[in-house]
Amino acid sequence: MEIDSSRISLRPFNLSDVDDFMLWAGDDQVTQFLRWNSFTSREEALTFIKDVSIPHPWHRSICIDDRSIGFIYIFPGSGDERCRAEIGYGLATKYWGQGITSRAVKMALSIVFKDFPDLVRLQAHALVENKASQRVLEKAGFQQEGLLRKYSFVKGKVRDLLIYSLLSTDSYQQTSTT
Repeated sequence: MEIDSSRISLRPFNLSDVDDFMLWAGDDQVTQFLRWNSFTSREEALTFIKDVSIPHPWHRSICIDDRSIGFIYIFPGSGDERCRAEIGYGLATKYWGQGITSRAVKMALSIVFKDFPDLVRLQAHALVENKASQRVLEKAGFQQEGLLRKYSFVKGKVRDLLIYSLLSTDSYQQTSTT
């Protein structure tokens, strides 16, 4: 089933998102390529939303008809690192392969360089095995810069990651957030 793109939105998380959040954040398929493990309780999810998602400078819920189906975050650098930020995302398995994450990343791009005026470089890491995430980044205009060998622990193993970047001066696909 193809999702009408006008139904997709990004918004800050609310505590009322907890049940929807558990549907995807508690799914091992969704978290298999993420650095964090699946959530196992509603209480754990509520604490995360309250203490991490809501106060975070740019952590958004990917929504369909205002129901949370995933997340996207921008983690800005500070001080001398304020010229760059990391982007990350995840989506409920039910919605994989429908272009929703690509649209959400493009929506974020239309906002993030305005929200962080010192931001010049947006970067992302993707596990070598995560072809879907690599496609999302490439569709949004990110360029693969290279392979970071044995770069980070993910799920208890030291893993190879690909690094991607998008500069504020690059030509990239923006999508309206409305």
